[in-house]
Amino acid sequence: MSALGTLLRPRSVAVVGASADATKTGGRPVGYLLKHGFAGDVWPVNPRVAEIAGLRCYPDVASLPRAPDVGIVLVGPERAEAAVRDLAARGCQAAIVLAGGYGETGEAGAARQSALKRAAGAMRLLGPNTIGVVNLTDHIVLSASGALEVANLPPGGLSVVSQSGGILGALLSRGAAAGIGFAKLVATGNEGDIEVAEMLDALVDDPATTAIALYLEGLRNPEAFRRAARRAAAAGKPVVAFKVGRSEAGALAAISHTGAMAGADRMYDAFFQSLGVLRAERFFDLLEVPSALSQGRRAAGFRVAVLTSTGGAGALVADAVGLAGGTLPPPDAEATARIAALIGEAGIGNPVDVTLAGLRPDLFRGAIGALLDSPGYDSLVVVVGSSALAQPDLVADSILEARGTSAKPVIAYVSPHAPHIAAGLNARGVPASTTPEGIAAILAALARPSPAPAKESRAAALPELPTGRLNESESKALFAHFGIPATREATARTPAEAEAAAAGLGARLVVKLLARDLAHKSDIGGVVLNVAPDQVAEVGARLLAKLPEAEGLLVQEQVSGGIEMILGLVRDPHLGSAVLLGAGGTAAEIFGDTVLRMLPLTGRDALDMVAGLKVSRILAGYRGAPAADVPALVAAILAFSSMGEAFGERLLEAEINPLFVLPAGQGVRAADGLAVLG
Repeated sequence: MSALGTLLRPRSVAVVGASADATKTGGRPVGYLLKHGFAGDVWPVNPRVAEIAGLRCYPDVASLPRAPDVGIVLVGPERAEAAVRDLAARGCQAAIVLAGGYGETGEAGAARQSALKRAAGAMRLLGPNTIGVVNLTDHIVLSASGALEVANLPPGGLSVVSQSGGILGALLSRGAAAGIGFAKLVATGNEGDIEVAEMLDALVDDPATTAIALYLEGLRNPEAFRRAARRAAAAGKPVVAFKVGRSEAGALAAISHTGAMAGADRMYDAFFQSLGVLRAERFFDLLEVPSALSQGRRAAGFRVAVLTSTGGAGALVADAVGLAGGTLPPPDAEATARIAALIGEAGIGNPVDVTLAGLRPDLFRGAIGALLDSPGYDSLVVVVGSSALAQPDLVADSILEARGTSAKPVIAYVSPHAPHIAAGLNARGVPASTTPEGIAAILAALARPSPAPAKESRAAALPELPTGRLNESESKALFAHFGIPATREATARTPAEAEAAAAGLGARLVVKLLARDLAHKSDIGGVVLNVAPDQVAEVGARLLAKLPEAEGLLVQEQVSGGIEMILGLVRDPHLGSAVLLGAGGTAAEIFGDTVLRMLPLTGRDALDMVAGLKVSRILAGYRGAPAADVPALVAAILAFSSMGEAFGERLLEAEINPLFVLPAGQGVRAADGLAVLG
């Protein structure tokens, strides 16, 4: 068994610094191991006590009967290093260090953490600053979390990895109260050695784990996380992540609109999306959504039937589902007839309201069966109203009986304040939530398509280019190398050369300053539109007077009749590169109509990016306007992806803004752009 496997399922545990006082943190782990049914050996280590909880206490690690599988280190940072060294010397496979005062406290703490890792040698280390491991499948709790005071913690298929020990305890206690069962829970803490990607990978191989929830503050090893998440997807084990830091205002870079609009947190969105990892929007979704996914049922789509005995609650669910992108089609003729026969009414809508028919087992079973049998629905929500308080098992019994003939998901919305009913439903395998937003989040997750296999990268030949920021002409030449045409244009060093170069470029021209250190020319009035050919020299002279150090001028044809888009590529040094697509122009950041996808991209990805924009309706031809050349836009998106893959880490940022998408069959034109090479 691997060291991580042993950490999750040890047969012997040494508790270094164990206290005889069960009310203290140092006294909890031994008590919890015994309370929750650990069947292996427990060896308390404390030189001042002969016995703890009826178990012999050892004066030091060297005195233990044999090498423990796992050591829990409860002493403070001033003694933890020696304890870890002793455990490693004894042959222990993994140690859990609960103490804080390490990397989270600053430079001195980081030095202590490094020393702790050196003391561990080949022994694996969980923490420091962790609350430990809880394995409910095998009745093994290696933790001091007060959440373990609960007597009966139900096992289940959901496993949790949290970078916060306190959050792990919160999830455990909240889950237990909601009737949600867990398989394994691990707090990685400061991740001095074992980090979240390794634990995710280990849980993929755990037969008891059917879904995985992650509480993340950051990722130390994105590439290892990428591999583990793909293994989880291949194994059919959904991963749901709650990543703090959504309010982070800092962008990845300030050079381009792309850098400002991407931002670090949006890159995490794109990173998770590329791996099939579902990002929880609300903290409680981190319990409800993966718990529902752990049941194994999936919806073929997002067409939802709602069965309710209270009209208001049904409307709440309908609104929440609609806002989440789902639909509530009316029942088909057969379902309508079956339900009408049960409730004595002809007018059946969706939500299906059975309030006036009364709460009867035969009615609920029949209505649930009719809706599940209907080919027009992918999932069913049953609203548990106040009338169910007197018959709390009626809904659960009806759902469990009726869904035995269907593979469609059935979930319950508990409308009154009745947490015991929600907990009872969850405990019996019926996903339940007490909020309509929670219901919508669960349904959206159940309807989400399975993640696609990992995409193959496509390398392309690289042109010779200098390091640093390219000027506009050099940038557009780079884009043209990868297949994105630019406007017809010419560069010039002087106003006179510019006027001579303007010949043949059209009747209306654009004149710009050419300067590699000027990212946004319009900010200083460095772009002039609608210039006649005989006015180029005069306009060019005025522009150069604004920035005498400029390299020269750029004269280009003025494009009309196209839709302005922004196409960008930005690299996060931690997560990798992503392509951004959105409504473009000088107000691109104000519009905020953008989508972001990690490299590499497929044609399907590019089409989905276009479809995900509000401006897609204009691209398709809005109110009689001609449709734009979407295939050419898709080709440009894929060209940017190919460029990003070819350059790899060297391409820090690239942007075309605006990229004119011309009417169907006429292609696209890069009208302005920049690129930054490392």
